[in-house]
Amino acid sequence: MKSIGLVLDSIKKKLTSWFYYVIERPLLTAIVVLVLTSGLVMLLSLNYYLKDSEGFWGQVLVEAHGMLFDIAIIGILLFWLNQNGEIRQRIRTFQNEIDDFRLWKSEEAAFRTVGNIKRLNRHKIFDINLANCHLPRTNLSYVNLRGSNLNSANLSNCSLIEVEFEGCRLNQTNFENSNLNGANLKSAYANGANFQDAYLIKAQMVGAFLIKSNFKNSFLMESDLKESYLMGADFENASLYKADLRGAKGLTAEQLSKAKTLYMADLDLELREELLRLAPQLIEA
Repeated sequence: MKSIGLVLDSIKKKLTSWFYYVIERPLLTAIVVLVLTSGLVMLLSLNYYLKDSEGFWGQVLVEAHGMLFDIAIIGILLFWLNQNGEIRQRIRTFQNEIDDFRLWKSEEAAFRTVGNIKRLNRHKIFDINLANCHLPRTNLSYVNLRGSNLNSANLSNCSLIEVEFEGCRLNQTNFENSNLNGANLKSAYANGANFQDAYLIKAQMVGAFLIKSNFKNSFLMESDLKESYLMGADFENASLYKADLRGAKGLTAEQLSKAKTLYMADLDLELREELLRLAPQLIEA
């Protein structure tokens, strides 16, 4: 009796082990279920195969057409809905991770946040909340952040070539010593932003709000600042060669007199005449 019990225990363990092996593998589970159910259905249908094969196969073909309809309509629809649900879940995960790292001032947090920004861009998500994010010394070149919130974010020493900042909130954002060549800041709200020592060559800032922004030692060659708001902006030692400042609001000759150069810059006639009296060397050479 003891040996029989041991044999039964051994069989039970093998069956249990096999069961867990199968259920841990979805494809194998599906195959096993298919084989078992097919065997049962064929066994129960054996009498129809033998006695009424023509009528039986007619009904099978009818069911086959119904199956094709289910695959074509319900299957594809469910797959599409499921796929979209997974995409939305991934997007939510990327956004949650940005929130988790928002106030974490570390190199790891910066690079992981940048990774999430680029993943969101691949999913056509551009309006991202990056307020107070710590992102110095990162590479965000060619990223689209149109309409995003970057208020008080730290983007110093970053590569931001041709980044889309159109309509962004950039108030008090730190761009010190960053490369924003060709960046699009049209209609951006960058009041009090720090662009000290930054490269803004051919940057587009038409209609941008740049009140009390710091452009000390910055490179604004061929940048477009038409119709921008520049009240209190600091241009000390800034290079404005070929910059377009026509129609700029609140801009004074005193502000521009501290610049490094205004050679070939486009200025309103009244402002140009005042600068010719105040600091002619900036325009003429």
